[in-house]
Amino acid sequence: MRKMSGTLVLYLLFFSAISFSTILGGRQMPKLSEKKLCADEECSHPISMAVALDDYFPSDCRFIPIQRGQIIYVFSKLKGRGRLFWAGSVQGNYYSEQEAHIGFFPSSIVEETQLLLPGTVEVPTNKWDFYCQ
Repeated sequence: MRKMSGTLVLYLLFFSAISFSTILGGRQMPKLSEKKLCADEECSHPISMAVALDDYFPSDCRFIPIQRGQIIYVFSKLKGRGRLFWAGSVQGNYYSEQEAHIGFFPSSIVEETQLLLPGTVEVPTNKWDFYCQ
């Protein structure tokens, strides 16, 4: 068997690493805020349910697409400079219609229809809040 040149090996390793990171993919995006309001310390319980008043097409992967009339479960509300954005999950017509995905959306495109738990627990945001996959 022939020996591979060092350059070829480095080339293969480099492109394998790029492919691997693309598959597992992800990138850190700028923080929208330093703090958020949640129903609990883990932000695992929804604060409220809201209905979309308009369609929303996200500008980047931190945000979720929303169609007018969809129900959104609101899990957190950003504070400070990001206070115009909430994080939630869209509920489709059927549970299996789409994969559950939590992302941000402008609070101005929804109307809260049902309060579930008080969103009074202030929690610092972390890098995973703004991580894109």
